[in-house]
Amino acid sequence: MNKQQAILVGSGIALVLVLFLFGKTIPPKKVNNTAPVSEASSQAPTAIQFSDLLSKAKLKLTPEQNERITRLENSVTRGDVKEQQLHIYHQLARFWKDSARIFEPYVFYTAEAAKLENSEKNLTFAARQFLDNLMIEGDPAMQTWLATNAKDLLEKALVLNPNSDSSKIGLGACYILGNISNNPMQGILPVKAIAEKNPDNLYAQLILGLGGKKSGQYDKAIERFTIIVTKQPNDLEAALNLAECYDAKGDKPNAVKWYSEVKKRIPNPNAQAELDKRIKQLNQ
Repeated sequence: MNKQQAILVGSGIALVLVLFLFGKTIPPKKVNNTAPVSEASSQAPTAIQFSDLLSKAKLKLTPEQNERITRLENSVTRGDVKEQQLHIYHQLARFWKDSARIFEPYVFYTAEAAKLENSEKNLTFAARQFLDNLMIEGDPAMQTWLATNAKDLLEKALVLNPNSDSSKIGLGACYILGNISNNPMQGILPVKAIAEKNPDNLYAQLILGLGGKKSGQYDKAIERFTIIVTKQPNDLEAALNLAECYDAKGDKPNAVKWYSEVKKRIPNPNAQAELDKRIKQLNQ
């Protein structure tokens, strides 16, 4: 199975499992950004601008919601006091999270508020929202948008706490998964150093596993995900990634084994049906 086939196999399952497995802050109601990029394409993905994401998100709003959001946005441009701007950014983030339920504007305004607050806790919280979605995003242009925003936040957090392994790993994930550098080792080496120093750092193991999976180095990815499921047998994210790596490299028995393990632990009929479908295909 080639990489493009692996993406197509995994995407159907991931769409059903994403809410259950990855604990999204809000449902994955996302704006339609770009057409899927072919693996064969040698062109870099078109850069995504937040203004374009926001315009598309607003098309999903009612007239009343658009009026409300316009008033809030105008308040930001008029606000010349930090506390006033911060309050409005929080209001905008809450609107897009709770009322509109659209991810991109929510996380953008959460990040803007975190930059104003400039605390490690809020910067890393906002960065993790971008990173959690980066880990499951399939569109290269969107991967870059998510990674670029997370990178900005994590660099600010590392100024406040240069010794944070978590922020270093997150920054590495931006380079490994976000298409923001022609030298992926820029992200891999710091994360690998942390994993070697502390093999029990499962966040580092996860990022290295996802990097191996993304680059088609399935044996290396399997090694990382196996470390995670050995130490945390109930980690469904690692188990699903393990199944998909075995699937992608053509190891049907192990793919079936791990898809079945995931299925046993998910009390969700739709997710179980998707997993059953793939298991049956592999057993044919």
